[in-house]
Amino acid sequence: MAANIAAYPVAAPMTGEERKVIFASSLGTVFEWYDFYLYGSLAAIIGKQFFSGLNETSQFLFALLAFSAGFAVRPFGAIVFGRLGDLVGRKYTFLITILLMGFSTFIVGILPGYNSIGIAAPVILIALRLVQGLALGGEYGGAATYVAEHAPQGKRGAYTSWIQTTATLGLFLSLIVIVVTRNVLTEPVFADWGWRIPFAVSIILLAVSVWIRLSLNESPAFRKMKSEGKLSKAPLTEAFGTWKNLRVVILALLGLTAGQAVVWYTGQFYSLFFLTQTLKVDNTTANYLIAAALLTGTPFFVIFGTLSDRIGRKPIIMAGCLLAALTYFPLFGQITHYANPALESAQEKSPVTVVADPESCHFQFEAFAKPGKPTYSDSCDLATSILAKASVSYTIVPAPVGSVAQVRIGDKTINSFEGGPLEAAAFKTQAADFGKAMSTEIKAAGYPAKADDAAMNKVMLWLLLSVLVIYVTMVYGPIAAMLVELFPTRIRYTSMSLPYHIGNGWFGGFLPPIAFALVAYKGNIYSGLWYPIVIAVITLVIGTLFVRETKDVDIYSN
Repeated sequence: MAANIAAYPVAAPMTGEERKVIFASSLGTVFEWYDFYLYGSLAAIIGKQFFSGLNETSQFLFALLAFSAGFAVRPFGAIVFGRLGDLVGRKYTFLITILLMGFSTFIVGILPGYNSIGIAAPVILIALRLVQGLALGGEYGGAATYVAEHAPQGKRGAYTSWIQTTATLGLFLSLIVIVVTRNVLTEPVFADWGWRIPFAVSIILLAVSVWIRLSLNESPAFRKMKSEGKLSKAPLTEAFGTWKNLRVVILALLGLTAGQAVVWYTGQFYSLFFLTQTLKVDNTTANYLIAAALLTGTPFFVIFGTLSDRIGRKPIIMAGCLLAALTYFPLFGQITHYANPALESAQEKSPVTVVADPESCHFQFEAFAKPGKPTYSDSCDLATSILAKASVSYTIVPAPVGSVAQVRIGDKTINSFEGGPLEAAAFKTQAADFGKAMSTEIKAAGYPAKADDAAMNKVMLWLLLSVLVIYVTMVYGPIAAMLVELFPTRIRYTSMSLPYHIGNGWFGGFLPPIAFALVAYKGNIYSGLWYPIVIAVITLVIGTLFVRETKDVDIYSN
């Protein structure tokens, strides 16, 4: 009995062992997030390397979908590794996850592209993304549970908030490595093969992470359960086969992690995509801006985690969702104003409309590219694809059935054409002429091909992006402690991992392609924001009404 009592953390100043636990868990998780974020930051280049059989728009879309494939399988990783963690222990489970993650990332760095091995390249790439997703599905639950079970009562928010910084620090580290590599190499060299360097050097990070994690001991709560013979023999059945626990899992998903996920991915991922893909900000400049915002915002993870030990986890998370829902549209509008004022001015002075038969305007998603011309070659699709690539917002005005689409830019009208009946060579010629005419008028109307660095207000952009990151820290800083406290020790790893990874893997991970599709479908560069706003509001309502506060729960007695 005395040995068991001694295993419990007590409310006292942080011990050396506790610092080691936090540092080792956090550092290993930083490296895992570094691996995972590299792909998202280099999605455009990876699209050209591994999906070059598709047109330019589809390359980027498929690269985003391959990125999201890793998120899609995260809940399955949560089930597999969560069960393992509740059966054999927290320590050994997240040793396995980091090995899987690290080797998959390293292989991406040496994997030949589409031009070398054809269709095998994207197939292998997606397989590696799936392995990464499975591994990450088991990583977070293990690290959060491990740290929380070492933390004393009343300090779990503060202790686990260090784990929450790892996602941002991992992204920050990946951006640093990318920027340094880009600056050392020329941009053409980086796009050709230099992009592989950040992936390849991850093998060094993997070795350090494994070495650190091997030095850890199992958590006190798990050791106590094991010594008393109280380990769960069927964690999945206990976690999801009884309504009492399943109800809490569902509430944790809809009332906590779904909203947390979309706020997180909007602040750290979609903001980067918006700068580079929509506002045409130079990649290096955009990465510097995001990195500066992350550096500013990261301490707030610990601030809000510590604050949650005093006032509760739930009020801080709900406030973050509310602020995001209320301010995303004006914040992103201001980002456009300060990043690309010429684009904002052109949208106001020269609005664009596409007059077309609604039946000829499709949700453009090309599974296979046709030789010589795109799958969607109706007159409306040809016009809107050019406008979307140029980041030109537009409205669609219905025209008579069967009519050829027209594009009105200011006081100019440009006729599109029907590409379906044309042979490949004829289509290519006519598409080139149409594209040239569109580009000329878009430029004449003041729509810039890229953002003017001299016209940017980088200080204001840094402040705006920092606000987005602070929203992230509000919803993410207290979440680990709250999820740990919602579930009993014997099935904690399994129970908390699933809602976390469904929320972050599905609701959050699919944000970039969903937002991208909404923008293309609606013709407005801000339409993608509706997705995170709606999800954040759903979480705000469900979380406020049905999720209980947990800060005073004693996790060592269950």
